[in-house]
Amino acid sequence: MRLLLGAIVVLTLVSGPALVASADSLGTKLDDTTITTKVKAKLTTDSVKTLVKVHVDTQNGVVHLQGTVPSEADKAEAERLARSTDGVKDVMNDLTIGGTTSSPSASPASK
Repeated sequence: MRLLLGAIVVLTLVSGPALVASADSLGTKLDDTTITTKVKAKLTTDSVKTLVKVHVDTQNGVVHLQGTVPSEADKAEAERLARSTDGVKDVMNDLTIGGTTSSPSASPASK
């Protein structure tokens, strides 16, 4: 009986931290998914339609913004919205500034 109890204690000590670590990892992934969803929702409101194509990724509470926006003001607004989201620890703003591209049929060369 003592041997069985000792084996259970050893197994608990060995596997316990792994179970806790995986639970923390799962919780972090769920939190990151929630943060990403909240940031995307803010970026797709009517008042910031130019930010719809911004790619948002979150890892450990750090939001990473990527893509192209029309202006410096749009880039700053995307970062402001991300930073104001609950649970965000930091923001990496890798957005680039670029104008909207015109369709080939609208270009002067095609006329």
